[in-house]
Amino acid sequence: MKKFLALLIVIITFSSCSDYQKALKSEDIAVKFAMATKMYEAKKYNKAIRLFEQIAPAYKGKPQAERLFYMYAQSLYKTEQYYLAGYQFESFASGYPKSEKMEEASFLGAKCFTHLSPVYSLDQTDTYKAIDKLQSFIDMYPNSASLPEANVLVKGLREKLEKKAFENAKIYNNISDYKAAMVAFDNFLVNYPGTPYKEKALFYKFDSAYQLAINSVPAKMEERLNNAKSAYNSLIKFKADTEFKAKADEMLARIENDLKQFTK
Repeated sequence: MKKFLALLIVIITFSSCSDYQKALKSEDIAVKFAMATKMYEAKKYNKAIRLFEQIAPAYKGKPQAERLFYMYAQSLYKTEQYYLAGYQFESFASGYPKSEKMEEASFLGAKCFTHLSPVYSLDQTDTYKAIDKLQSFIDMYPNSASLPEANVLVKGLREKLEKKAFENAKIYNNISDYKAAMVAFDNFLVNYPGTPYKEKALFYKFDSAYQLAINSVPAKMEERLNNAKSAYNSLIKFKADTEFKAKADEMLARIENDLKQFTK
């Protein structure tokens, strides 16, 4: 009995493969469409894609096109081909604005760019695109069931940009370009007033001002020491018990000592 079942499975499998190969080679687009739909429903997305690619141009403008292009976009999404899926979902939304799948296609099209968004240290072009597209979806479908997920995705993307901006400012401090570091941290604090990196940003701004001051030519030292002192005060005003308190106080002592030469 077991041998019979195994043999039956093999026969069915080969028959299925044979039917698929026949559909691939067939010149009948209806045969290809039927097999592509069968592969899609069986979650054999890569096989479905091969057939959809063959027949998509021929179905443009036909009654079945809406269903075909939806399944095609979904197949690309399921196989993590996000650039192509994003393009197909956007084309679907543009081509079938009255479709019952319009909202879903708009959301998944935007979500594709979320998947394409790289780690914060790399170029963030796709991150900005994802935010723009998700925000457009949120504005268009304020009552969508996908709204909570869309908001979570936008929040995560913005946090990534925030981290990149902080790390970029910190790079200037690391390479001893202290003037640029101070400007970068000022811009960061203006652009992200509620940032969780505020304490660190204030400290590194202070450190940059301090390093610039103590390594200054005498003509500029007094002004820069006072600027560094102001940066220290901003840090302490924000958080009196900052984790950088011991080091910051040590740096302040050096500033105060160096300022004495200008009061004589």
